Amino acid sequence: MRALVQRVSRAAVHVDDREVAGIDRGLLVLLGIARGDTAARADRLASKLAKLAKLRIFEDDAGRFDRSVGEVGGEVLCVSQFTLLADTRRGNRPSFTDAAPPEEAEPLYERVRDALGAKGGVFGASMQVALVNDGPVTLMLES
Repeated sequence: MRALVQRVSRAAVHVDDREVAGIDRGLLVLLGIARGDTAARADRLASKLAKLAKLRIFEDDAGRFDRSVGEVGGEVLCVSQFTLLADTRRGNRPSFTDAAPPEEAEPLYERVRDALGAKGGVFGASMQVALVNDGPVTLMLES
């Protein structure tokens, strides 16, 4: 299980040209579920993400990283992203065999999203994710 977390000034998910979820200042979590991931791993990653939400990675009035997402009134948007599990070691086409099949991945994605109290995209849909990476600040977490 992998999560790519970006501090954003705005992020939104569109499906069929319609915005299904969006946030202003906050964190965008792109979440990849691997084959063999379990509820326990999802809970462990959700716990890491909850701790990350307490990290002081937002600027205070002096421009220093001294505020958490909650302290700035930010939100969290979580989007399923199986391509985080891509294997690009051979050839010119990525392999996604390490990604969990949808019937295994969706409940784990929902579990993490619910644990974070995050808004979310539409699992399995073709989505357009728009974001303004603020900083930029980008962090990778694995369970």
